[in-house]
Amino acid sequence: MINFLSTLFTYDFFINALIIGVLVSVCAALLGVSLVLKRFSMIGDGLSHVSFGASAVALSLGLAPLYVAIPVVILAAFLLLKIDKNSKIKGDAATALISSSALAIGYTAVKLSGGGNIDISSYMFGSIYTVSNQDMIITVTVAIVVLFLYAVFYNKLFSVTFDEDFAKATGIKTGFYTTLLACLTAATVVIGMRMMGALLISSLIIFPVLSASRVSKCYKTVIITSAAIALVGFLGGMVLSLILGTSPGSSIVIINLLIFAVCFVLEKFLKK
Repeated sequence: MINFLSTLFTYDFFINALIIGVLVSVCAALLGVSLVLKRFSMIGDGLSHVSFGASAVALSLGLAPLYVAIPVVILAAFLLLKIDKNSKIKGDAATALISSSALAIGYTAVKLSGGGNIDISSYMFGSIYTVSNQDMIITVTVAIVVLFLYAVFYNKLFSVTFDEDFAKATGIKTGFYTTLLACLTAATVVIGMRMMGALLISSLIIFPVLSASRVSKCYKTVIITSAAIALVGFLGGMVLSLILGTSPGSSIVIINLLIFAVCFVLEKFLKK
C-alpha cells in the first residue's frame, strides 16, 4: 500500500489533485466558520448549482468553464444578498430560486447542444483527477487570492460575523464585508466544483466547521481546528477513494461525516 501511494507521487495528475484539494479545503473551512455562524451556510449549496449552470452553458458554447463561472457565480452571490436584504423573498427561498433556475438552465443548455462531449457527472459529483493544467493555474491563483483577502480582512470579517449591528455602530462597512465574504465563497465554490461536484461542494464548507465547533469554543481555535479537519477529511477521502475505487468527492464527504461523528461523541464525553 505504501509503495502504491509513493508511486502516485510520480504522476502529475495526482500532485495537481493534492495541491487543489489542500487549497480548496482550507479556503472552504476558513470561510465556512463565518458562513455557519452567520447562518449563511446554504449559500454555498446555492452557489454550487449556479456554478454548474454557468459551467454547463460555457461548455455548450465551447468556452472555458472557469472563466465564465467565476464572474457569474460572484454576481449570483451579490444578487442573493441584495434579494435577501431588499426583497420579500428571503434567505433559503432566494437561494432555492436562483440555484434551481441555474441548474435547469445549465442542464437544458447541455441537452440543446447535444451534450456529446460534456461529462455531466464530473461536474455534479466532481472529478479532481481530470483537472487540466490551465484550470490548475486558475484554481491555485484564485485560492491564493481568497486566502490573502481573508487574512487581510480577518478582523473585519470577525466583527461582522459575531455582531453585525455592533460592527456597523463602530463604523465598519458591514455591507461591504458581508459582500466580500459572499464573493470569496463564490470563488471558492467555483474552483472546488471539479473537486467535489455541484452536489457535494457545500459539505466542504459545512462539515469541518460543525465538527470543529463540537470540540472548540474559541473563534480562533475553531478556525484552526476547522482547517485541520478539512485537510484530514480531504487526505482521508483521497486514500479511501484509491483503496475502494470510489469517487474522491463522495469519499471526502464520508470521511468528514465520520470525523463529525467522532467530534460529536467527544463533545458529549468532555461535558461529563
